[in-house]
Amino acid sequence: MNEIGKFLILIGIVTMVIGLLLMMVGKIPFIGRLPGDIIIEKRNFVFYFPLGTSVLLSIILSLIFYLLSKK
Repeated sequence: MNEIGKFLILIGIVTMVIGLLLMMVGKIPFIGRLPGDIIIEKRNFVFYFPLGTSVLLSIILSLIFYLLSKK
C-alpha cells in the first residue's frame, strides 16, 4: 500500500505541474502561433493542430533530457 500512496502523490504533483504550465502558456506570446501550426476556422467549427509548437517543444525537451543524462 505504501508504494501505491507514493505513486498517487507523484501523479498529483505531475498533474499540478502540467496544470501550472498550461496556465502560463497563455502568457507566452509566440506559443501556439508558430509557423507550421494548423488552424482551420469555419462558421461554427475550429480545428487547431499546433504542429510547429509540438516540434519546438520536442526539441527543447530532447535537449533537456540529453543534458540531464550526461550528468
